Amino acid sequence: MRPPLLSGLPRRHLLLAGGLAGLGAMATGRPALGLPLKALQFPRDFGAHPDFRTEWWYVTGYANAGTRSFGFQLTFFRSRVDATQAMTSKFAARQLIFAHAAITDVQGNKLWHDQRIAREGFDIASASVSAMALKLREWSLNSQGRTHRAQLPASDFALDLQFTETQPLLLQGDQGLSRKGPEPKQASYYYSLPQLATSGSLRIKAQTFEVSGKAWLDHEWSEEILHPDAVGWDWIGMNLDDGSALTAFRLRDKDGNAVWDGGSFRPAKGNAYTFRRGEVVFKPVRRWKSPLSQASYPVEWILRTPADFYTVRAVIDNQELDSRQSTGAIYWEGLSELIDSNGKRVGRGYLEMTGYASPLRL
Repeated sequence: MRPPLLSGLPRRHLLLAGGLAGLGAMATGRPALGLPLKALQFPRDFGAHPDFRTEWWYVTGYANAGTRSFGFQLTFFRSRVDATQAMTSKFAARQLIFAHAAITDVQGNKLWHDQRIAREGFDIASASVSAMALKLREWSLNSQGRTHRAQLPASDFALDLQFTETQPLLLQGDQGLSRKGPEPKQASYYYSLPQLATSGSLRIKAQTFEVSGKAWLDHEWSEEILHPDAVGWDWIGMNLDDGSALTAFRLRDKDGNAVWDGGSFRPAKGNAYTFRRGEVVFKPVRRWKSPLSQASYPVEWILRTPADFYTVRAVIDNQELDSRQSTGAIYWEGLSELIDSNGKRVGRGYLEMTGYASPLRL
């Protein structure tokens, strides 16, 4: 999902972009129907789907430069504003584009993050419908064949990374149709590109690091919002060291119970197994309280899946992002380790937790 999205989410999952503060009031409330099962078409479906309410492209990963280790995440969100769709003015904000970026400096024990927002148009913000080509001022994510490049310069840090596909595309859910709730209308189209070979540079302040590592890309789009009982979600996307890929998520109610859960496991060689409802269980082990939001986040979990019982552990506790200037939410999203039932670290990836600072309002 992501998201910071919802992903779509759970990245992501229902879309985090769908939880934009204030946008729900601008929407007309067009009823969301169950999405049909259909064959996704590429490269077309790498591009935007502006007829859908919410969409995001989400890249997370880890990279090394000598003895230094980093996590990174970048997300582009697109949100359709229903109330402006009939307006003829070129200034009407029919589509909004948001973006988040962050670097986790493991040895420095610090998270660097930034955000952007603009209405689509005027060569300021755009999301191509024919390919993965996203722009938000000086930030961009573009694809050419099996290679994707992100360039996101911020004031205190910057990412300039190239991601090369090493495995086939992974369709999440039922051939790319991923349920996110008890009702069929609570669903999204969702695919992933795990095990992306990553190279390029990260800059923190005046210091630039040439890095290499692995990344994970999610793309999700949906017309539906969260189930009324859901206040947020927990999600992981993990690249395992042996080449496998693990996704797991749950939508959570105010009492911490699962409204819905799902995910998948694909071995390095073989077909993916899609988890059925009830096969994924998140159990909190250790919490960290944010000095900014006072939210209490589980930064270590026991995760039960059909693939194995895992421990998911944050590499540093403070990876909370304050996106109130764009999507309106405070959430936790950060580099984490995956440890198997034998106590061996078997992979790394990202953990995303939303709805802990306050319930998501759609």
